[in-house]
Amino acid sequence: MAKKKKSEKKLNPNQVNGVIDGAGEIVEQHIVSTIQENYMPYAMSVILSRAIPEIDGFKPSHRKLLYTMYKMGLLSGARTKSANIVGATMKLNPHGDAAIYDTMVRMSRGYEALLHPYIDSKGNFGKFYSRDMAWAASRYTEAKLDKLCTELFKDIDKDTVDFVDNYDNTMKEPTLLPATYPSVLVNANTGIAVGMASNICSFSLKEVCDTTAALIRDPDHDIMSTMPAPDFSGGATILYDEEVMKKVYETGRGSIKLRSTYQYDKSANCIDILSIPNTTTSEQIIDKVIELVKGGKIKEISDIRDETGLEGLKITIDLKRGVDPDKLMRRLYKLTPLEDSYACNFNVLIGGVPMVLGVKQLLNEWIAFRIECVRRRTYFDLNKKKDKLHLLKGLEKILLDIDKAIKIVRETEEEAEVVPNLMIGFGIDEIQAEYVAEIKLRHLNREYIVKRLNDVDDLEKEISDLEAILASKSRVKTIIVKELKEVGEKYGQPRKSLILYNDVDDADEDIEEIPDYPVNLFFTKDGYFKKITPLSLRMGGEQKLKEGDEITTAIEFTNNCDLLFFTNKCQCYKAKAYEFQDTKASVLGEYIPAKLQMDEGEVAIKMIVTKDYKGFLLFGFENGKIAKVPLESFATKTNRKKLTKAYSDKSPLADITFASEDKEYIISSSSGRMLLLHTGMINLKASRTTQGVAVLKLKKGHRLFSITEYKEGIFSKPARYRTRNLPALGALPSAEDTSEQLSII
Repeated sequence: MAKKKKSEKKLNPNQVNGVIDGAGEIVEQHIVSTIQENYMPYAMSVILSRAIPEIDGFKPSHRKLLYTMYKMGLLSGARTKSANIVGATMKLNPHGDAAIYDTMVRMSRGYEALLHPYIDSKGNFGKFYSRDMAWAASRYTEAKLDKLCTELFKDIDKDTVDFVDNYDNTMKEPTLLPATYPSVLVNANTGIAVGMASNICSFSLKEVCDTTAALIRDPDHDIMSTMPAPDFSGGATILYDEEVMKKVYETGRGSIKLRSTYQYDKSANCIDILSIPNTTTSEQIIDKVIELVKGGKIKEISDIRDETGLEGLKITIDLKRGVDPDKLMRRLYKLTPLEDSYACNFNVLIGGVPMVLGVKQLLNEWIAFRIECVRRRTYFDLNKKKDKLHLLKGLEKILLDIDKAIKIVRETEEEAEVVPNLMIGFGIDEIQAEYVAEIKLRHLNREYIVKRLNDVDDLEKEISDLEAILASKSRVKTIIVKELKEVGEKYGQPRKSLILYNDVDDADEDIEEIPDYPVNLFFTKDGYFKKITPLSLRMGGEQKLKEGDEITTAIEFTNNCDLLFFTNKCQCYKAKAYEFQDTKASVLGEYIPAKLQMDEGEVAIKMIVTKDYKGFLLFGFENGKIAKVPLESFATKTNRKKLTKAYSDKSPLADITFASEDKEYIISSSSGRMLLLHTGMINLKASRTTQGVAVLKLKKGHRLFSITEYKEGIFSKPARYRTRNLPALGALPSAEDTSEQLSII
């Protein structure tokens, strides 16, 4: 057969003359079916196999890592290099060594993120409370399973849980771990899936075990009496709010306030922060304090530094002479992450279905899971003991005539016939005969056989007891209660988080007095702002401005007022006048986009000043519409600095003006026409993004230009510019309305 030439190429069956059939063809796909076929499987995979923990308290990545370490024999003995563990785990979790090691670090004792760590670590594993303290590479660190993991894997080889194939069907792994205590509540667990998330806080192991045991005995037990609040690995103080805590316990959702703990060192005149909320880091706190000091909001601090060492977290704040440390800390709690909230979301997979459960519901689900584990373990032990008893019953028949058994074996010519002949000779089954045939020659003495048979009575009693356990739910629950008490007594530890029931600090806090004095506020077209006292303004000379810049807003107000800066991107930035330093006319002032950290390309176009948020704003759009929005729509209860969607983006903004009450305004267009409009003709809209009312009729190519307050005398015949119906075309200025008069506009 002739060989094919090298130049010949194998053609694709769908390829004709070098062109692939259907190439370049646009196929229409329905978005709903595309999402269902492509995105939904991914979303379900993330929810069920990655981000949401199950009733044993673990995500698949955690479970795979711990089970690998268990099979490596790391529950006892010496530690091994973390790199070895990571490599072995990839047989179950093929997501790369970095992801596996990150998971391992977060479960380690060295990282300190868990109340009861699962991994006993050696080396630098970083700290959960530090943003910049990186952990060492896996080749440098060592680890083994912590003693607590004995309770996670107890009886795992007794069919207590289901096993499934790993990703390449080469080995088995457990779907759950048969934990003897509710590990789902003992250690914090956070996960973000697709369209849902989970954030479970940690509780004291001893309290959880005692509460679960009490709940098994009495389904109506008040769990808050034995488990009053969570317990966080970082310590800190829980600001106890009974209503909030009840909501968390009942619904699995809520926000728990955490506050840092501190000590005042009188000799060094400094405050030592010794624990912080789990939701922040020491670097974030230090950065925020430095920002406050530089901004002039905190003046009592001379220095702050991180003194974290082998003894644990420590942030030291040096105070100036005569400062009250308690009063300063109350202010820092308000202004920094030293006081933060932990948002609870007890979302757990129950039977493959994500459910947000309260604490009591979660414990009941765990009790049901544990009952099944104990029943499966009991059934496994029962079958093993029945099998052993069955063998001993066969051995008992051999005891009647050992010589006969020896004779049968010796006289049987073929080895395959030994077992059948023993079955016939003694009336035993194949399993019993196999057992007898495998007995060593040295054991064919009466003493050995009698000793084995003495176990029969004990086995029968044990089998009877195991059958009684399977038949009685109360016996199963008693076993679980006993195991819970043993775990609580063996591994329980004192609470790390203190509980503050009566927080009087907020009520008695001395609010910082903001000096309120008259100031002159200036805002320019290019976005520069100045705050000048009247005395400085009188003594100063001409206002210094950038070339081509001009002052668009000049107003007399007081230091304790709000400033609203509207931008070209439909956003509003809020600031306090006292946040800006007093300056002079001879300086340019502060550049607002930089000061308020506006987005790239964003500029401030208008400044509104208020104290009580009374009155309204008029937004004039180039399409001839005007929106009338109450100023109180921009008031916020929280200290928000940025408001998105501050006004409509359907048409370019032409002008913004503030009015304390309804009055007349001159609406000017680019065609030169003017309309004298009373704002009472426009309805007030609470929505900031309202498109407004059509006020000005515009010819093609023209636009609304400005909104200016009307003052008596600007027009000689104002009626000429007024209208009863909107929208109106307006009127061109008459010869009587001189340019000198119109220059006031």
